[in-house]
Amino acid sequence: MSKEENPLIEARKAKLAALVATGVNPYPNDFKPTDALGQIRNHHAEITDDASLAAVQVQCAGRILLLRNFGKLTFATVADMSGSMQIAVQRDEVGEALYRDVFRKIEVGDILGVAGTLFRTQTGELTIRVSRFQLLSKAVRPLPEKWHGLEDVEARYRHRYVDLIVNPEVRALFQIRSRVIRLIREFMEAHGFLEVETPMMHPIPGGAVARPFVTHHNALNRNLFLRIAPELYLKRLIVGGFEKVFEINRNFRNEGLSVRHNPEFTMMEFYQAYADYRQLMDFTEQLITSLVQKIHGTLIITHQGRQIDFTPPWPRLTPGEALVRHAGAESERIHERSYLEAWAADLHLKTEPGWDVGKLQLELFEARVEAQLIHPTFIVDYPVSVSPLSRRSDRNPEIAERFELFIGGWEIANAFSELNDPVDQAERFLMQVAAKERGDQEAMHFDADYIQALEYGMPPTAGEGIGIDRLTMLLTDAAAIRDVILFPVLRS
Repeated sequence: MSKEENPLIEARKAKLAALVATGVNPYPNDFKPTDALGQIRNHHAEITDDASLAAVQVQCAGRILLLRNFGKLTFATVADMSGSMQIAVQRDEVGEALYRDVFRKIEVGDILGVAGTLFRTQTGELTIRVSRFQLLSKAVRPLPEKWHGLEDVEARYRHRYVDLIVNPEVRALFQIRSRVIRLIREFMEAHGFLEVETPMMHPIPGGAVARPFVTHHNALNRNLFLRIAPELYLKRLIVGGFEKVFEINRNFRNEGLSVRHNPEFTMMEFYQAYADYRQLMDFTEQLITSLVQKIHGTLIITHQGRQIDFTPPWPRLTPGEALVRHAGAESERIHERSYLEAWAADLHLKTEPGWDVGKLQLELFEARVEAQLIHPTFIVDYPVSVSPLSRRSDRNPEIAERFELFIGGWEIANAFSELNDPVDQAERFLMQVAAKERGDQEAMHFDADYIQALEYGMPPTAGEGIGIDRLTMLLTDAAAIRDVILFPVLRS
């Protein structure tokens, strides 16, 4: 608590004590609103006739955001989840004693219940004429006067509840996020997918190349890992006969913080039997264009000053083709190791002698191209060396049937035709184990139970993960992932 706050808080506590002394319960729970402020405004927006408005009875509750006192009359702006509205409290209407001893001790930030009728002020503003009020919660800490433009933006994240109170656009953003998830769920179910829940604590971390969080189960006396991805469990369900499954839930990765990374984030993963990665590209186009159209009413939106056109079809490029198109690479030399190594050296990229051409292309792609992919673009056919769970291409065994979707310069989705050969999968797990022994903390473990599941036979399958947080950032014009997570992880 700052020194500047102390006098204000002490003054509010004094008013609280005075209310209690007069027999007022400052935290009751017997007032039940029947109307939402936003709905009142919408339903009666066109009515101007005084008699018609006076016949409308309302009972609502909300937080006071503004008070304007004129002696015997006080105007206040009250807000609930649906919106805000002006109320008018007159001494002669509610009674002199209540007005003096109770209402005049109410302040901005307090939560108030009111009942009354409607009227329009001389300026035409729709207003509730209060005939009865009740203090529902006394706020002893004042709302900040300057919160929206804080230079220390983390203060808003740390006290998100205040951010939500004073910035209606923040509330609107999270309402859009909720709608995004609901629309995705409806789309998946309409296409025959079954929503499932898989474990959040794994005996072996897997399903992605990432460093896990470790916890300990006391009763079992064993370490468990917060999941980095639900992939291996969802594919076990494909083995079990569920041919279309999806899950929307949290993943946890023990990585750094950035405008695009939070250690706890939301993903949708889905798997479809008898499908391949090409079908998933078509499906992903349909899903996201449907989502953008329903949220914005158009397929052309603006994010952080840049226009993004979601109109399909979206380009499909290999990493090499993307380097030629977006970074000026020489097309006839894009598969030459010496050319790629020299280019990487010029860019001061750290490379390793054992990297294949595909891995070199991918490092150059991430350095030179990724940030330029503003409009939706599929990058396809990744090297097998960086795709330990993907099916090899029949036409080129060094290439995996995999794509990543980039929008706004960010990776939004990762998908592939699934590897269902247990022998090949075991060999790739062993390669990951070897990488882990060499010091790669993000490399995968050997999951013997998953190999056993594949040995029972998994049908040809395609699967995909879509980052809900990043997708929401694009759809809400948010600059950082912490803007779309209610309570993000922050530094101490």
